[in-house]
Amino acid sequence: MRVRTSKVFIKSDDYKLKLLILRPGKREVGKLSQGILWIHGGGYVTGMAGMVYMSRALNLVKKYGVTVITPEYRLSGREPYPAALKDCYRALLYLKKHAKELGVRDDQLMVGGESAGGGLAAAVCMYAKDKGKVQIAYQMPLYPMIDNEDTETSRDNHAPVWNTKRNHYGWKQYLKNIEGRKVPAYAAPARRKDYTRLPPAYTFICTAEPFYAETLAYVERLKKAGVEAKVDVYPGLFHAFDMLLPFLKASKRAAKNFEEHFEYAAKHYFARQEET
Repeated sequence: MRVRTSKVFIKSDDYKLKLLILRPGKREVGKLSQGILWIHGGGYVTGMAGMVYMSRALNLVKKYGVTVITPEYRLSGREPYPAALKDCYRALLYLKKHAKELGVRDDQLMVGGESAGGGLAAAVCMYAKDKGKVQIAYQMPLYPMIDNEDTETSRDNHAPVWNTKRNHYGWKQYLKNIEGRKVPAYAAPARRKDYTRLPPAYTFICTAEPFYAETLAYVERLKKAGVEAKVDVYPGLFHAFDMLLPFLKASKRAAKNFEEHFEYAAKHYFARQEET
């Protein structure tokens, strides 16, 4: 299926926030699709909205006719936390407000992303749940960057792409406005204590990368809180393997499993918007 791309600019604080909008080239008259806020990675310090074209989200548009919105959020070099969170939440509000004109079901708004984008996806779900203005039906934080403290797999990690050194730098830049103070869960979702009533979740992770332990911990905490959550594990591979080496058998399997979980979510998970 052909993908139509457009962009809009909205205000987030004093920042002119660009949103890329990906939609199917053709849509059945009267049929509404899922609306997905997809957030790019880059350790909070780099990356761009255009990375959506190499993400898992692109095939959701092509194969399932969903609408994806991805924000060009402020990176920490420009402005550290909470700028990126504010931008992503503002994009979510736009998705809800314009659901009808985008051909989106407002009871199936979903959030996902990779790496730091996965961390922001988890943070947005927590922030939205606490604010109560947007109900999220499903979350897909893939190999998320959610713990600013060293874990057993982010400590002394020398894997390619992302490792301990880069992880420390990324968190230092993102959190530089709150040095010496308690890190809030909206900045590092692993600091969250209450996981009840968060959206159902799916993620995948590989064993060699820094985020392995924190991803498993996130899924386990969701499950202990009564939230449906699943994770697939791919042995021995490194961070973002599915995007960087899409020809690998493991990458193809990860893409297939991801899409199967999305199919299940599209049939089973709904979150009706409350009247405001």
